[in-house]
Amino acid sequence: MSQVLSLSEALRQAEALRASGGSLVFTNGVFDLLHAGHVETLEKARAMGDALFVGVNSDESARQLKGPGRPWVPAMERARLLAALRVVDAVIIFSEVTAEAVIRALRPDVYVKGSDYADKPLPERALVESYGGRVELIPFLPGYSTSQLIARIRDVTRDT
Repeated sequence: MSQVLSLSEALRQAEALRASGGSLVFTNGVFDLLHAGHVETLEKARAMGDALFVGVNSDESARQLKGPGRPWVPAMERARLLAALRVVDAVIIFSEVTAEAVIRALRPDVYVKGSDYADKPLPERALVESYGGRVELIPFLPGYSTSQLIARIRDVTRDT
């Protein structure tokens, strides 16, 4: 069963995983309004290693990334939803805008992000590659995004 962990707890679990010969996959994001596209990405990420740890942006860092009014769901609730997924082994809430501090501590074997980073800088890439880790970009499931979900909700509520 997965759980929401502090960074030090996650580090202990990552060290135990490596001591047993396992590999760690890490991804991160806001994960506001969890949807099938998120689940698809997490399933593909988990298939790349023996354990999947997920970093979740705190409410403040989510606001910095997404703007006022976001996130819609508080960080602890987003983390608990992710932790309930079978493919997720651990969830860490972090307060920075990027996941560099978490990655520096955990040193995942594979760092996974969505394919939207194919066209823009990935701040964590240099760090991951500096210690021999691998960066993988996973294609999005067409038609699924938090922004699209919010737009559909707004359309429905506007019509009622």
